[in-house]
Amino acid sequence: MSSLRQRPIQKDTPNPSTTTSNESKRRTTTGISIPDILRILTTLIAVSCGLSYYVTSSESLLWGYRPWFTKWPQVVQYVKGPQNLTPTQLLLHDGTNPAYPIYVAVNGTIFDVSANPHMYGPGGSYNFFAGRDATRAFVTGCFQEDLTDDLRGVEEMFIPLDEDAEMLSSGERKKRREQDLRAARKRVEKQVAHWVGFFGKHKKYFEVGRVVKGAGEGEGEIRELCEAAKKQRPKRKSE
Repeated sequence: MSSLRQRPIQKDTPNPSTTTSNESKRRTTTGISIPDILRILTTLIAVSCGLSYYVTSSESLLWGYRPWFTKWPQVVQYVKGPQNLTPTQLLLHDGTNPAYPIYVAVNGTIFDVSANPHMYGPGGSYNFFAGRDATRAFVTGCFQEDLTDDLRGVEEMFIPLDEDAEMLSSGERKKRREQDLRAARKRVEKQVAHWVGFFGKHKKYFEVGRVVKGAGEGEGEIRELCEAAKKQRPKRKSE
């Protein structure tokens, strides 16, 4: 009986061209590639900037947002670093000399307000604030008499007028006075902090440095309250 020969089973060998084609198809169907994502993002940013430029009447590409590093004066100030100016040096920044930026100081902090020359420059409605620290005027509202940083005694404008003081003993009057002083000083601090925050957070202004004084400056007699501040004094409510 003749022996049967078995044919060897041939295994399928992959076709190199077919394999390459399949891998290519898998790559194209797996999703968006990184370059595609970058192209989409670039297009969206360009469209957004174009719409912002159109909507804001050619004023901004970022919908009104301007980071500090896009403002040249602020960049220059950052490179220079904080400035320490004496009151005399600060006066040079009142807007009369175009070579100097316009500065306003509140509670010793100097702010550059050059971006608003119509208000703080010569002829502006608040030019009297330029080139000086007029913190007292910011509190009292007396723009003619109180263009100074001297806050001594200004808390009196927040202390209620006493109509029944004569009915109290000396100890009771002293205690009430101490309580009134604490409350009034807090009111002054709150007012000053408000104006420092106003200039510090303003989108057009930025901090420059500090006002420095020599020994003995700012001393002397305590200023009397201006008439407008006196009229603002509250009357104590009867208990």
